[in-house]
Amino acid sequence: MTEAILLVGGRGTRLRPLTVHTPKPMVPAAGVPFLTHQLARARAAGVEHIVLATSYLAEVFEPYFGDGSSLGLHLEYVTEEEPLGTGGAIRNVASRLHSGPDDPVLIFNGDILTGLDIPALVRTHETTGADVSLHLTRVEDPRAYGLVPTDATGRVTAFLEKPQTPEEIVTDQINAGAYVFRRAVIDMIPEGRPVSVERETFPELLATGAHLQGMVDSTYWLDLGTPQAFVRGSADLVLGRAPSPAVPGRCGDRLILPTATVAPDAKLTGGTVVGDGARVGEGARITGSTILSGAVIAPGAVITDSLIGVRAHIGERTILTNTVIGDGATVGPDNELREGVRVWCDAHIPAASLRFSSDQ
Repeated sequence: MTEAILLVGGRGTRLRPLTVHTPKPMVPAAGVPFLTHQLARARAAGVEHIVLATSYLAEVFEPYFGDGSSLGLHLEYVTEEEPLGTGGAIRNVASRLHSGPDDPVLIFNGDILTGLDIPALVRTHETTGADVSLHLTRVEDPRAYGLVPTDATGRVTAFLEKPQTPEEIVTDQINAGAYVFRRAVIDMIPEGRPVSVERETFPELLATGAHLQGMVDSTYWLDLGTPQAFVRGSADLVLGRAPSPAVPGRCGDRLILPTATVAPDAKLTGGTVVGDGARVGEGARITGSTILSGAVIAPGAVITDSLIGVRAHIGERTILTNTVIGDGATVGPDNELREGVRVWCDAHIPAASLRFSSDQ
């Protein structure tokens, strides 16, 4: 296998305000755009040619990655004029593939952080003679996902919508968002209209007797669709819990990029990242959080499991827990924001304006 398709066209609406100015795959995780980790892992697995299926803020990708040579890859970019869904996006880039009809093509979603053994998925595809092979993972609570039961040989037997009752939970296996397609199967997807591989392509293939093979790989897997998950994924990359050859430094409690400034008595733990040009003041305590480039954390601020946007400013003694602060926003001194609060880009919260507890 030498080529892949990477689906990076989504609008990232669940991640807003992080995705107001930045497409989801380009939001930094562990110091580099999240997409960098996916590209590096694909290259490490032997992939040489990747076609990026772009749509939302498509103009951002190529100026950053260019032709991919710096990563040892050949990258191409195809932009959807109208959103085409997962299947439509795959079909839309098919003309850029070089593979023969029976060759394997790796396809993966642009918002999944995973330790998947990519060569093992390809081997499974080839040894079973499958038309499509799917990475499956097991989850404790599958109610939020579509279920993918398999028989004793790993062959997929059905695609089930999100279960509504306990009786409908027939398996804990879910679609983990990485596939190997036989090249000819891609050409069978309808062209020029929205298509969902999950709801249309896969069930139709199954109904016509095609061979869909599942491979359960329950190593690290995380859907980065929410701000909380994205922050956790970045921290796990820094801590070494999630594998990536693209983390720009040694794994550990914190990652401070070269042009950042951190006061000697500031305490950074839990996989915290401080981006280029960011400043962390005296006595600040930051745990499991991402501070993006140019942000300022004033003395005495306490930040936990949060993401601070580009050039945002957090005032003295302000407490943030499980929050997202948009690019350019200002949260004045002595505020307290908790549990899923999102502050929009360029917003301004005056000093001592919002609290979840007493100020005494």
